[in-house]
Amino acid sequence: MTNASAHPHAARHSLRLRVDHLCVDRGGRRVLSNLSLSVASSEALVVTGRNGVGKSTLLRAVAGLLPKAEGAIELDGAESGELCVLAHYLAHVDGLKAALTVEENLDFWARFLGGDDETPKPTTIADALSRVGLAHVAQAPVAILSAGQKRRVALARLLVAWRPLWLLDEPSSALDLASRERLARIVAEHRACGGMIVVAAHEPLGLADARELSLEGAT
Repeated sequence: MTNASAHPHAARHSLRLRVDHLCVDRGGRRVLSNLSLSVASSEALVVTGRNGVGKSTLLRAVAGLLPKAEGAIELDGAESGELCVLAHYLAHVDGLKAALTVEENLDFWARFLGGDDETPKPTTIADALSRVGLAHVAQAPVAILSAGQKRRVALARLLVAWRPLWLLDEPSSALDLASRERLARIVAEHRACGGMIVVAAHEPLGLADARELSLEGAT
């Protein structure tokens, strides 16, 4: 990993995501019950478990997209702003407009997710595409891309607007081996900058020193 203190995207403050006794209901059924966890700056937490056990529910609740029945979700150390504006949430759906070019999609997300003058400068669109191996398709409409290429464009979205907390739901879906290796490097670089990762995954992602939280039997 690189020296976080020297990196232009380095987080200025030590942060800690704290989830205390979280309960979440969906469709009249309790999906998560009395769940607690914490993730500090530069840490990664891999959430595992069978389909339907609540991995996506946890990420969506932390992102502020699902209401809590009970419990608390806090980002300790943040100077200002709600947790939802300090986090990137990458879902199963890539969140791209098929009729727009790759560059136009990322330009939209950079503007929509961008911070203020106090926010660390993000990666440029050109550099983000280079890091996911898609510099050659910048002007191509998303509609003509393969599933794996679309997923890589979605991953590039994490780079064009700085947010310290990444909530990733099966980020390696549709990726080949080379792209998974790129993803592992991108995650390692984000952690080196003081970023935090919470990822739901069915398979190993090559994240060094990542902790694991199994939701089997936790609900």
